Amino acid sequence: MSIEKIVEQALQDGYLTPAMEAEVARICDTASELSIEEYMALDRLMGSLLTGEVVAVPRKQFINVMEELVLTEAIARVAEIEASSDRVLDVGDIAAYALNRLPPLYATTEEGATYQRKRAKEELQEIIAQQVGEAISRNIAKPEIDPSRQLLGKGSKTDVVKQVSSLLQAYAPNFEPKSEKESEQDQN
Repeated sequence: MSIEKIVEQALQDGYLTPAMEAEVARICDTASELSIEEYMALDRLMGSLLTGEVVAVPRKQFINVMEELVLTEAIARVAEIEASSDRVLDVGDIAAYALNRLPPLYATTEEGATYQRKRAKEELQEIIAQQVGEAISRNIAKPEIDPSRQLLGKGSKTDVVKQVSSLLQAYAPNFEPKSEKESEQDQN
């Protein structure tokens, strides 16, 4: 989708979604030069964002506590197995398998996340351990992975930086990096 169409859609809907924002960023990053029309569309979008005519939908402002609980369990169990054998297990596959069989535990605040963690440890720890165990068994029993398989999140260094940036924005939305000028002043 072009920048002009994205801006047109945002103006029509009144919202700029994270996917739209990412597409505009991708176009800007990959284009050697933007056209006058693209600059005008971006200027219109910026003006609309400043006036409130278009609202930027915030990035993920919630977490699934179950993800961290499953990852913690999977990493501990995989470490035990790998330390006592020559097996190498895929923690990502194991976590995804278990998560697909467990209920999500979403939270929007740190207090909510603490509540969900406590609840899960009291009520769901046995089921989490059971699902991770089943995932490990399936991972051990599966045939070799097709070498042409494309893993999610594997890409160029720029893609990795974008992924880390998105992750940091999701978990630290109020963090604002210091400008180069502030960093230089701190060093002096």
